[in-house]
Formats: sequence, C-alpha cells, structure tokens
Amino acid sequence: MELLWGGGSTPISRPRNGKPGLTLDRIVEAAVSVADAEGLDAVSMRRLAAELGAGAMSLYTHVPGKTELVEVMLDRALSTLAPAEESDAGWRERLADAARDYFQLLCAHPWMLGVVALSRPVLGPGGMAKYERELRAVEGLGLSDLDMDSVVTLLDSFVAGAARAAVDAAAAAAHEADGEWWQSVAPHFEKVFDPGRFPLAARVGTSAGEYHNAAFAPAHAFEFGLARLLDGVGALIVDGGTGGD
Repeated sequence: MELLWGGGSTPISRPRNGKPGLTLDRIVEAAVSVADAEGLDAVSMRRLAAELGAGAMSLYTHVPGKTELVEVMLDRALSTLAPAEESDAGWRERLADAARDYFQLLCAHPWMLGVVALSRPVLGPGGMAKYERELRAVEGLGLSDLDMDSVVTLLDSFVAGAARAAVDAAAAAAHEADGEWWQSVAPHFEKVFDPGRFPLAARVGTSAGEYHNAAFAPAHAFEFGLARLLDGVGALIVDGGTGGD
C-alpha cells in the first residue's frame, strides 16, 4: 500500500558516476520498458540494476521484491487510462470507450495479461480510477450496487480475453503470415476435410475467411463481442437489474 499510494519520486541514492539517483519511479519505468520489450520473465532486480547503472541491492531500498514491483507496474500502467469525468454521452458510449481504452492498453503491454486478476485487483490509485470510471458509466441507471459491480467484472473479463486473443494473433502473425500458414496446411486439409460431413463449417468458415482475409480478425471479434455485451447490459437495465442488493 505504501508503494502504491506513497511517493517514490524523491531521489534517495545518487551514484558516484553522476547519473540520476534511484527512485521508485525510475525503477518502475525501467521495469515496464523491459517487460514491454522482452516480457515479464526478463524483469529481475539484477537486470534493472544493470539498466539503471546501480547495484542490485540498492534497488531493495525502494521496493521489497519483484512481486511488489509488478503490482506497482500494473497500477502505474492502469493510471495512464483516462479518469472518470462528467460527460453528456450515454452509458453505452461511456462503457464502450472505457472498454476500448483498456483493450488498447492491454495490447500495448501484453505482460499485463499475465498479472491481471479479477479475484485480486490492484488496490492502487490507477486501479481505483479505472474502476471508478467504469462504475460511473452505469451509475444512475436503476441498477443495484451488486449489478453495477457485476457489469464491470463482466466487461473486464471480456476485454482481457479479447486482448489475449489479439496478442496471441499478433505473435503468430509475426512468426508466420496467415497466408503462409494457410498455404502450408491447405493441401493437407483439403485431402481430409469432407464438406458433406461438416456443411455449416465449410460454408460459414469459408465466408468468414474470405471476409476477413484471415482465419481470425481480433479487431472485429472485439467490436462484435463488445456490442453484444452492451446489448445484454441494456436488457439488464430495462429489466431493472437482477434484484440483488
């Protein structure tokens, strides 16, 4: 809690080589940079010390260990999302905007997907600001507090899943283009696939593949799923919620 809500911007140690002193802010910035480039497994106190030109033990005067550091990294990333603010936009647009912002953030920082946990949210200012923004989108619609929290939980679960699929698709595309993948499997697939046995799969799969020019289109999947989720929230509002307290 002290790391998440405290300061951390005041230099405590200054290396003799004249480089800026170590702070929690600098350590977190370096950790996020390494995680973005190489993944969370590459983040270690020794690696960060090398990046910052400091001794590994000096980092422990600012953060107890990697577990605590990762929580601060996650909260700092969440703090870059737009905060809750007054808006004339309807609940659907506000909730959609929050979902899209979160989706883009997760795609930009794939390491977050490995540490985001709905059962154990980060209780820092960044996480709380995100939660506040999403709740405010459905405030005053006749939903109970429990329903409001459930809507936000559903939204976050969907966004995390969609972002994970998008990140996986991007990684696969970087390794091998969809066209190359299909060219390699098509000759074998056509030999074993029987359209008469799977007529719907043949028809629908072909139509979708031709439309997207790919086996999977992350952006389309996200927008389609988000629209359907919001339709469900709209039905919940019309019904007056689940009746939960």
